[in-house]
Amino acid sequence: MKEFDLKLQGKLERLTNDTFKFDKRIGEGWFSAVYFLKTREIIRATKPDSIVTMQFFQKDNAVLCGTDEVIALLQTFADNPEKLEVHSLRDGDRIKPFETVLTIKGRYVDFGYLEGVIDGILARRTSVATNVYNVMKAAKTSGVQKPVIFMGDRDDHYTTQAGDGYAAYIGGSTAQATHAMNEWWGKRGMGTMPHALIQMFNGDVVEAAKAYHASFPEDDLTVLIDYNNDVITDALKVAREFGTILKGVRVDTSRTMIDKHFIRHPELLGTFDPRGANPTLICALREALDKEGFNHVKIVVSGGFTKERIKEFEANNVPVDIYGVGGSLLKVAIGFTGDNVELNGDAEAKAGRKLRPNTRLEKVNMAGN
Repeated sequence: MKEFDLKLQGKLERLTNDTFKFDKRIGEGWFSAVYFLKTREIIRATKPDSIVTMQFFQKDNAVLCGTDEVIALLQTFADNPEKLEVHSLRDGDRIKPFETVLTIKGRYVDFGYLEGVIDGILARRTSVATNVYNVMKAAKTSGVQKPVIFMGDRDDHYTTQAGDGYAAYIGGSTAQATHAMNEWWGKRGMGTMPHALIQMFNGDVVEAAKAYHASFPEDDLTVLIDYNNDVITDALKVAREFGTILKGVRVDTSRTMIDKHFIRHPELLGTFDPRGANPTLICALREALDKEGFNHVKIVVSGGFTKERIKEFEANNVPVDIYGVGGSLLKVAIGFTGDNVELNGDAEAKAGRKLRPNTRLEKVNMAGN
């Protein structure tokens, strides 16, 4: 059973270019390596009717993403797309090293120049989906899945947000920072307050929270508490002010800072790294909230969290309720390869490559999704 299968998520139809809104210059070859354009020109002049089978794979255990985008790309920019024979896995499928995820059969001159663009789509989307999936697994302990907020808006160019947000959704994240990240899968961005809001109230977290709640009373109130580098003091201030209205507090302490809690309690130092949102600080925060009866207040942590760091927190039962993760989810670590493995129905490929049939592939209706 696939853990994040799109069919199980209620999505039966593939996404189309109504969603992707491709740059028209793709069809002009603007984003294709020049040697593909030269090859198309040569084959068009010498062997225009050559039929190839192009096969795509990668080399990791991964969560596949980008197939809908690739199919829409072919339907939009390939010549005679209805004559192409395409077989593909689905976004959200778990894939193994060297497993064939997509095959395209047709005249090389009709689609060959898109090879590198297809590789790039699959590489980025699958990398992000896999990164998120692995973080979600790290945040699951004793069968309980803790939410992970995708906060990658500041870690890459803004134009990547829609595709990255969709890939993060495929990987398992269902809360994301911007509206653009949610665009392809039909939701809206979510978020509470940045440090800038607290700055506008001269560092007074309570006053900033009051203003937020007055403006957005329908939101679950979650207050950022590290602005003054004194998370326990500020958490208790807002908890005492709002009581049951306060739903959560977020700790985003820089990895270069030591919270004032440790200045007041130097006896705690010497056996751990006291910088940032560390386990000892989060445990002390939970204890302080619970001691005053604020057991209902959830703790959100963000700032430099990775799969490894979340695993460490969970292994040590650090009382985190929600993780906010950004840059570590955007690293492209999975590369795809497209190979021509058949020519006019016969095996023909570079040494070491051959057609690898995959019974999981579905035939795609290229006349329309």
